[in-house]
Amino acid sequence: MTKQASADWGTLQGRNALAERARGAARGRGANPPRLIRNAAAFAAAFNVSPTTIARLELYERLLRQWQKAVNLVAPSTLGQIWHRHFADSAQLAPLLPAVQTWVDLGSGGGFPGLVVAILLAEREELGERGGRQPNVPRVSLVERNQRKCAFLSEVVRQTGILPRVAVDILSTSGELAATQAILRGSQVISARALAPLDRLLGLTAPLFSPGAVGVFLKGRDVAAELEVAQGRWNFTVELVASRTEPDGCIVMIRQLEPKPKATSAGRTAKE
Repeated sequence: MTKQASADWGTLQGRNALAERARGAARGRGANPPRLIRNAAAFAAAFNVSPTTIARLELYERLLRQWQKAVNLVAPSTLGQIWHRHFADSAQLAPLLPAVQTWVDLGSGGGFPGLVVAILLAEREELGERGGRQPNVPRVSLVERNQRKCAFLSEVVRQTGILPRVAVDILSTSGELAATQAILRGSQVISARALAPLDRLLGLTAPLFSPGAVGVFLKGRDVAAELEVAQGRWNFTVELVASRTEPDGCIVMIRQLEPKPKATSAGRTAKE
């Protein structure tokens, strides 16, 4: 079963209890470790997706292997496990937020997790239209400062043909810039993978948070320590979900994020 925990990280009791849960989630599934998703067939079985989605991901894989020769999109050591380390690792986020309409992915790199999520959202819309639901096009914003990686992302979007069902914005910029933050503010979900330690990640994403927003961050075995550091500067609620792909990993879902007040020279408190 998926391990989850939810608590107010601003209380001592919440910190102690959640730290223990974080350690448990980061240890993975115990007697039921994640199953290796070796190929398209295994992915289809694990995520119950359509042949159209599988065809899009197979095209994505071919493009990634072609472009990887000139652009460092993923770690070379992971090329033998693209379906597990990249596609499945990203896809596991989508079922956690099934009704989302706006999604921002910071530091998208080769498109993980944001572009995989966009492909799954395209399937969601296609199924909805076949069921008679009116189109309600979701929007995914991929933020990546490397222009060559942005060119790759654009090519995957073009060749997979997902644009009629999902809007994809590819921003060749830094999420730390005020102008970028102004464009992205108000999104329902902010995600990142392997971008920064959690404390710094919350600093990067805080300007994008609006009421009801959730940050979704893929983290490894050091999640408990990262949460402990983050709570020194931030108030938030958190839910931890055991990773479906990494035995020592978990998904950190952050809500109600705001900076902690800090003491002024007169002993009063002020927001950072």
